[in-house]
Amino acid sequence: MSRLRSETRPQHEALEQHAFNQALTAGTLTAPTTAHFLAKMYGFLVPYEIALQQHAAAFSPAWEVPERLRAHLILEDLALPEAAPGLPLCPAMPPLHTRLQLLGAMYVMEGSTLGGQVITRQLAQAGIPLRAYFTGYGARTGPRWKTFCQLLTEAAPAAADQDEIVASARLTFQQLDQWITQP
Repeated sequence: MSRLRSETRPQHEALEQHAFNQALTAGTLTAPTTAHFLAKMYGFLVPYEIALQQHAAAFSPAWEVPERLRAHLILEDLALPEAAPGLPLCPAMPPLHTRLQLLGAMYVMEGSTLGGQVITRQLAQAGIPLRAYFTGYGARTGPRWKTFCQLLTEAAPAAADQDEIVASARLTFQQLDQWITQP
């Protein structure tokens, strides 16, 4: 895990420089900015979650794949129906065809639940209604992250597997950053 964290740090930091995060740190967060960010996240999550569901058989029940699907929370936050035809989907997803590629993407998406905890506090301070998506898994966010990290470590003991997971995580950070910053 430390290798994954250190080798994806530049891409993670680049993503954190996004305008939404700048609004968070500058204290200029608004409800429309938050809604725009959520719509962009939805557009990335849907194709990711479709790929994850298509490969769910490659993951044991310990991975809790169904519980890790979170795009529906964004629809709740935006008060949109179950199928939101007005929200565009990201056309340039990273490859999500293998278990290792999905593990790299999962590292990014599961890690975002930790960042969501910080965002939840900042939304509250800004007087913006709390959003279900940002609350992650609530009180289970930390324990679920630890479980994920343990499972990820066990899933890739070989260096070649770790290389593929790192490459996928890097690309996921990059593609997510490009999608979020695209007008």
